[in-house]
Amino acid sequence: MTKAIRIHDFGGPEVMRWEEVALGHPGPGEALVRHTAVGLNFIDVYHRSGLYPLPLPATLGMEGAGVVEAVGDGVGEVRIGDRVAYANPPPGSYAERRLMPAHRLVVLPKDIDDRQAAAMMLQGMTAQYLLRRTYRVEAGETILVHAAAGGVGLMMCQWAKHLGVTVIGTVGSDEKAELARAHGCAHAIVYSRENFVDRVRELTEGAMVPVVYDSVGKDTFMGSLDCLRPLGMLVSFGQSSGKVPPLDTGLLAAKGSLFLTRPSLMTYTAKREDLVASAAELFDMVERGFVRVEVNQTYPLAEAAQAHRDLEGRRTTGSTVLLP
Repeated sequence: MTKAIRIHDFGGPEVMRWEEVALGHPGPGEALVRHTAVGLNFIDVYHRSGLYPLPLPATLGMEGAGVVEAVGDGVGEVRIGDRVAYANPPPGSYAERRLMPAHRLVVLPKDIDDRQAAAMMLQGMTAQYLLRRTYRVEAGETILVHAAAGGVGLMMCQWAKHLGVTVIGTVGSDEKAELARAHGCAHAIVYSRENFVDRVRELTEGAMVPVVYDSVGKDTFMGSLDCLRPLGMLVSFGQSSGKVPPLDTGLLAAKGSLFLTRPSLMTYTAKREDLVASAAELFDMVERGFVRVEVNQTYPLAEAAQAHRDLEGRRTTGSTVLLP
């Protein structure tokens, strides 16, 4: 048996229960991982609320770090005693221990600690594929990143600055603006009192930007399109403010033959070679000091419901880790 955060119904944080769950032995291709740290991400909220429904009852969580305690037949990717991390299906990281497909685990370098790993795998590999694969940014470009003081946002600001890119970021408060600027954001727009489209137009002298990275969704979507130059790309990779309404694709033509994509980390790391390459590039950026992993909040895993309240209430910055 192991203890885990489970849901039996969809809803608010109150549906999350700390309870015992049966845990078997690893089967072929599986590894038993004892968690030392668990990552908190907005996709966990989507799973809990039913926006991205899971079969019930379900254990939440897509990201974790820990130690391999046992392996099943045919496992060659990891060994007993390895420190490992992951950020991918199947859900179930909100647990003291769990079984994982071994081919979805990556071995941690000695210079990456467990809390860092649990905080950075999903957000960091998201930053990696967004900046290096979905739209490959180039030195000298200016880009727009929404939620620049969030976990993904802070990593993107640092990574983009290292690549010679100027980041315009939107944030919700002066405190978050200061945090974003401290992590490489050249221009922080406080959207509660500034029109971000007007500010982007002003900062770019009317040229606008080649790419907008938007994890906010409903509240920013149309404005994001208006920030793009002709042939620009809107990368809509989240919806913290709600789902984007249906779109007449003719609008993309009218606004300058724009590109729109809705990418997912799960697609970009579906092949093991892509997963390993993405994690390796992330580890390299962190080990060389170009990206700092900011674990600004920790909660006992048993108190994950409060962590969800704070995340949804925009009371968190950077990354949050749950501790078993």
